[in-house]
Parts: sequence; C-alpha cells; structure tokens
Amino acid sequence: MHSIFHRGLAFIAIAGLSSITSQPAPAARPTNVVFILTDNQGAWTLGCYGNPDIRTPHIDQLATQGIRFTRALSSNPVCSPTRATFLSGLIPSQHGVHCFLDPKYMIGPEAYNTLDEFDTLGEILKKAGYRCGLSGKWHLGANMTPSEGFDDLWVTKPDGSTKEFTDQLIIENGEVHEVAEYTTSYFTRRGVEFIEKNKDQPFFLFLAYNGPYALGPLLLHESPNRHAEYYADKDLLCFPRDRMHPWQFNNLDYHNNPVSMRRVAAEVSGVDDGVGEIMQTLDRLHLTENTLVIYTSDQGWMGGQNGIWGMGDHTRPFGAHDLMMQIPLIFSQPGSISPDQTCDALVSNYDFLPSVLGYLGLAKDMPTSPPSPGRDFSPALHGQPLSWTADNAVFYEFENTRCMRGEKWKIVERHPSGPHELYDMEADPQERFNLFGQPGYEEAQAAAQKRLHAFFDRYADPKYDVWKGGGSKATLLSSREPRKK
Repeated sequence: MHSIFHRGLAFIAIAGLSSITSQPAPAARPTNVVFILTDNQGAWTLGCYGNPDIRTPHIDQLATQGIRFTRALSSNPVCSPTRATFLSGLIPSQHGVHCFLDPKYMIGPEAYNTLDEFDTLGEILKKAGYRCGLSGKWHLGANMTPSEGFDDLWVTKPDGSTKEFTDQLIIENGEVHEVAEYTTSYFTRRGVEFIEKNKDQPFFLFLAYNGPYALGPLLLHESPNRHAEYYADKDLLCFPRDRMHPWQFNNLDYHNNPVSMRRVAAEVSGVDDGVGEIMQTLDRLHLTENTLVIYTSDQGWMGGQNGIWGMGDHTRPFGAHDLMMQIPLIFSQPGSISPDQTCDALVSNYDFLPSVLGYLGLAKDMPTSPPSPGRDFSPALHGQPLSWTADNAVFYEFENTRCMRGEKWKIVERHPSGPHELYDMEADPQERFNLFGQPGYEEAQAAAQKRLHAFFDRYADPKYDVWKGGGSKATLLSSREPRKK
C-alpha cells in the first residue's frame, strides 16, 4: 500500500509536470521606448559626430552602445512640421503643418490639435498596451489638453519658442504655472518620475527637450547651467568664423559671436546631462536591456558654416543646406542592438514611424491612409542591409522651397520663380558651387527635377499642397511681411 501510494504520487507529479511544460511560455514583455527629441540641433554639435569641443559623454556613450545614423535628414527646417512628421510618418504636404504654429493655435479659443485626423505613434503604442507620457515641448496645437495617446503624463510648454531656461511657464494638469528650475532638468526629472511609476509595465516616454534651442536673444547671455563656467574661456573652433552669407536674414547678432557659441555649447551639454540621468535611471531599475532609447532632433542647425546661423527659415530665400537638415539619429538597446554600429544610408524623419513600429514588431499597425513615403530602416538596427539604398534619396520642403537630396545630385526649387540650386554632392559636399542652369549639367538637372516632382506628385495631398493652391494649418512665413529680427 505504501509503495502503491508513492507510485501514485509519482504519476501525479509526472502528469502535473507534463501539464506544466506543455503550456505555452508567457509572452515576453514589449520593449519600452524612450524617444528623446531635442530642439534645433545639428548632428555636428555632438562628440559622436566628430565635434572636438562640446562635451557630450552620455550621448556619445549611447551611440557607442548602439547604432548611429551618419546621414539622417529632416524633411523640414522648423519645429512644428518636423514633430508632426516624426509622429505621423507624413510630410508637411500630407499632414498640413507647413510652418511653426502661432501661439493662438496652442492656447485660447482657436487652439486645436493639428494631428487629430491622423493615427500617430503615441496612439498606436497606447492601443498596443503602452503607458504613454510627454515631458517637454509639444508645439502641435491644443497644448492645454493631453492628446495623441499621451494620457499618462502631459507636461509641456504653453508656447513653441524658448525665451530662457529658468523661470519659465509650464502646463501641468490643465494649468499653467511658472517653474524656476532649469527647464532641461525639469523635463528630465518629470521623465524619470514617469519611468519609475511605470517600471512594471510597457511604457513610451516622449522626452521632448526644448534645448539646446540655439536661437533668440538668450544667445547674448551666459547659460544658467553648470557648464557655463567650463565654456567661458573656450575658443570653440568647431564654430566656423566665416563671412556672413548674403542670404542671412535673421540671427545677425550671433554670427562669429563667442558669447553665442558658448551659450549653444553649454545648452548642448545641458541636454547631455539629462540623457545621462535617463540612462542611469534605466540602469538603476534594471530596464536598460528592455528599453529602446532613441536620440534625435527635430531639425538641423547651422552655427556659422557657409556664413549661415540657424535653419532654413532664417535665410531669404529660404534655405535647404544639408546642415539645416542633418540631425543626430541614435538607437540603443543593449542585448538587442549590437554596439558600435553606424549606418550611412540617407534616411529621413518620415522614415522614423515605420522603422520604430517595424523594430517593435508592430509593422501591421503602420497607418496606410494617407500613404507614408517612409521606409522601414529597422533591419539596419540588427546589422542587416537595406534593400532600397542603391538609388536612394530623401526629400525636403518648406513652404515655397522643395529639395531632393540624392547620393550624387541635390536639387532645390523655389516656387514659382526661383532661385533654384543644383549641387554635385560628391564633388562639392559643402554646397559652394551652384550648377543650376550651367552648361554641361542639363541632363543631371532634368533628371533631378523629374525625381523631385514625381515624389510630390505622388505623396502631396491637394488639400495641403501649397505649390498647387493648397492650404496650411500654420500661417505661412512666406506670406508674412518680411521683418528682420
């Protein structure tokens, strides 16, 4: 009886074990996402992109432990349109935000959400079970009200521009109040709190810094952050001392100005401090290997190269120089993305949404209407080749200015009467010699123009195609009375 009892227990145990082992393994927790988006930052301001003067150790470390895209370009030179593109995968001629939004669209009776008609990254991840939070600059309308899936944290600015980095107004819980804290530190702190609160469930943090900014009268003053003292006596030769370009329209006081250069450097390093805090938080909570961290900027920025300071909206005619478009783009997830990778493919911020969704295994959730021009570059994050790089090009638009940037040829057209530009980017990467209309380049010019027009003919929505009478959700800068600032 005794032996029979034990045999019975053994049978039960084995049967129970068989039952347990036959059950499917629990699904792996979805990858967290921390999307760090800075304001007006050229890739060249970072150490990992070759800058020898500006200290960015934490961003450099992020690049070292993941993949850095060396030729990522924005599709527009100002804040609101590029942010709309990152979140929607659409170009301005599709989402309708052609310029930075007026304050009246952010707070007040005319305020509205410019992305309301589209499915965007926050909404997609929210539906996939993520807790979604925004800490930082929004600048896409209806700033007082959480939207686009960011219901779990909504801490933002009531405006788009940055006057200073201390004693600034912040929106929180539907109210506006002043925060004395250094703004970059404040947005970082709120991001850290969001990660801590949601550490046990999938989360998406959109950490949208309003730094380094690099514009406005604040550039005539020393930074309030801890780096100002370090840069106070630095020459910062990474900022070229070039004669002012004849097209420069705004920002005249900052050219070749050491105070402005040092202020920019200090604000870049201030952002780097924030990135370091986010990385340390993930390490402390043992979330590093389950979190995709992305670092990029809304658009590029020039600090004296070719005699230009600022972005494409700061010249007349509007500019389309590569450095007005080139942004840092870094992806890191140790254990999933191999370290020390670079990708030299030309990619755009309209490629961002399909690539993030592809990486997260959510490609099926990519919106199909309107059809995004974006391409999924997520295979590159795993060290795999991209099938579309052989004859690659990216496209750019700012109101009356459109551009096609290919591997060799770059064409810039301004509607309706120019001036136009054509550059051989292999022979002239600094865009010094305009070949448009020059003898001997007729075939290359015609091919580049055809490619430019075909892209916008395919993707531009007639409702928002300003070249063909369409409108804009933002007041067009080209329609305003010219005024030097």
